[in-house]
Amino acid sequence: MLDRIALWRAAAGALILASAAIAGGCDAGPPPATPPIVPGSSSAPREVNIVMKDWQFLPDPVDVVPGETILLHVVNGGLEIHEAVIGDRAVQDAWEAAEAGAANPPPGPTPVVTVPSGIAGIRIVVPSGGRVDVVWIVPADAATVSGLVLGCHIPGHWAKGMHGAIVSAPRKG
Repeated sequence: MLDRIALWRAAAGALILASAAIAGGCDAGPPPATPPIVPGSSSAPREVNIVMKDWQFLPDPVDVVPGETILLHVVNGGLEIHEAVIGDRAVQDAWEAAEAGAANPPPGPTPVVTVPSGIAGIRIVVPSGGRVDVVWIVPADAATVSGLVLGCHIPGHWAKGMHGAIVSAPRKG
């Protein structure tokens, strides 16, 4: 009988320690900073994968070095058509307004939509299961990079949370 009590106490103690370790891991604070990146160049762009799933971008945030050249591999792992719009808040607002007013929004063919002239940005439309590769020269100014956002403006997608951050990462070397 004494052995059973000792066994129960040992098991309870192990369970308490495991619970404390798990709880402590959940409150570990912010994720670690992005390690320095070797920036891409026009002759050797750095490859960056962006996966679009229903209502999210992975990774989030996307780490870039101001002034580098990137080969974006934009993959749609979701069940619906998605797009990756890269630009500041004005670009995101312009695409949201343009696509909200589209006469034939998806799931049918992607409508032809445009934003007012003078609105810069990149728009990459990818069907479900597809991949589109695009070379992007990241703006050289870190302040400009800090204002960039990644978003999907297929009607209703932005409202469901399909947007992510683009952050300036440290340069290695």
